Amino acid sequence: MTWTLPEPMLAAPVPDPALPQGWAAEPKWDGWRALLSVDAGRLVLRSRKGTDLGPAFPEIPSATTQLPDGTALDGELVVWESGRLAFERLQGRLHRRGAGAARLAAQWPAHFVAFDLLRLTGTDTTRWPYRRRRAALMDLFAEQQLTAPWTLCPSTTDPGTVREWLTWTSTGLEGVVFKKLDGLYAPSARGWSKYKVRETEEVIVAAFTGSLAAPRTLLLGRYDVDGHLQYTGRSTTLPQTAGRSVGQLLVPVGGEHPWTGWTFSAGWGSRESLHVSLVRPELVVEVGVDVARGSSGRWRHPARWHRARPDLIPDDVPRFEAGAVGN
Repeated sequence: MTWTLPEPMLAAPVPDPALPQGWAAEPKWDGWRALLSVDAGRLVLRSRKGTDLGPAFPEIPSATTQLPDGTALDGELVVWESGRLAFERLQGRLHRRGAGAARLAAQWPAHFVAFDLLRLTGTDTTRWPYRRRRAALMDLFAEQQLTAPWTLCPSTTDPGTVREWLTWTSTGLEGVVFKKLDGLYAPSARGWSKYKVRETEEVIVAAFTGSLAAPRTLLLGRYDVDGHLQYTGRSTTLPQTAGRSVGQLLVPVGGEHPWTGWTFSAGWGSRESLHVSLVRPELVVEVGVDVARGSSGRWRHPARWHRARPDLIPDDVPRFEAGAVGN
């Protein structure tokens, strides 16, 4: 019987970087979440959304011979450039295939940073506690003498090491992930915690101004606890290259939309209305925001464009809270 990869276990954001007692910490990589399994020499490489990533990253399937059959890993695809993580290089490879994918693999090779073991020589390990899965993962790397593109994610129970990791933001490290030592691997559950250093937030694009070919600004939202999509604010004017890139990821709405019939002002306190085009509220983007917010919870100043996060889904975005200052 064919073994099926589970849905990935998730992490909930926390405001405190202190390592809790009875937990381990791992670096949070600025990469692309991926799960893989190997059966009869064939590798399945899947994104968080279930997309087959193998054709876009041929250097990963070509290294399958290093892994024993019946192995499954959870981890992060990353690309290094000039001593730091380069998310843009990684994202630029997603839709390449064939010769184009092979050329970029040679130019900007990806590494698979393994941080969890889901199966070992045919044995499902998701019901093992984290400490046992971690020990088995370390043994796998040592016994198989795994080399690039395979990389073992560091793990620690030392608070001092966690504090040191949090100073590595210049290399592109986002923060840390906390995992309970006796915790099982629970698919789709937010049983881990994550602390992000960077002062950015994830939001959902629900409308835009300008043209779909090159949106000028984005109208951003978050779902509240009742499942209603609330407006949080608008982005600053997008750079032309960013506008053209994000426009390709937006899907115009063909029917009802949570914001159908809504009007949006051109600025805080302005009576001028914007002409906006609604899109399916599916694309997650990362923006830089100021702490200034109105009592409604909306941002008083435009959010600074950072990047698109098509690897995330709307459920990954924190819930809207009226009057909240941040995450």
